[in-house]
Amino acid sequence: MRIPRIYHTGNIPLDEEFPLDDDAAHHVANVLRLKANHPVVLFNGDGNEYSAQLINVSRKQVIVEADASLALNKESPLPIHLGQGISKGDRMDVVLQKSVELGVTEITPLLTERCAVKLDEKRWQKKHLQWQKIIISACEQCGRNTLPVLHPPTPLTSWMALSTDAARLVLAPGADKPLARHPYQTKGFRLLIGPEGGLSEQEVHQANETGFTSVSLGPRVLRTETAALASLSILQAQHGDM
Repeated sequence: MRIPRIYHTGNIPLDEEFPLDDDAAHHVANVLRLKANHPVVLFNGDGNEYSAQLINVSRKQVIVEADASLALNKESPLPIHLGQGISKGDRMDVVLQKSVELGVTEITPLLTERCAVKLDEKRWQKKHLQWQKIIISACEQCGRNTLPVLHPPTPLTSWMALSTDAARLVLAPGADKPLARHPYQTKGFRLLIGPEGGLSEQEVHQANETGFTSVSLGPRVLRTETAALASLSILQAQHGDM
């Protein structure tokens, strides 16, 4: 029997019946179509996971009871803050989903010169909620019990100006230094990747002026989603837990 992992936004008490939040209840009742007495694993981002059982399942409410908690750390020892230029279509969704699987710690969607997505504040808020759900779903799938931090969409210049002790890297096709040869950094990495169309020369120059080192992934130009996942994989393989 497959035991699904479910994210619940609230507290998870032990040996006490309680209702799942609306999103979790909808997922259990209408997507997974589970019935009462089915075992589930719950997590709420506190670093633990909880063995539980469904007590009652209806379209409007799902009641569960957790009987044990387990501190299970599946986080990478390498902190990585990904600054990802916002892309059109499902490219951004793919980056978010797969970067969570690859252990990213923080993600900031970036508004860059070549960003083709133009939304008002209300629609950006809606997009942020959509991205948060993708992150939660990826954590459910890959076993992480701590959610990566998703920052709101931020102008590139503002993000580059933030102070950090991490090594700052900007992916720039044609750069002389391969990413795979960058030295180990105990404070982690802050990784900047442009949208489809890449960063402009001026943006790369500004990044270098604010302490970012230009690195490359080799002679071929990769799509933005491929570049993000290849970069994270290299960093995790070289310095993390892959």
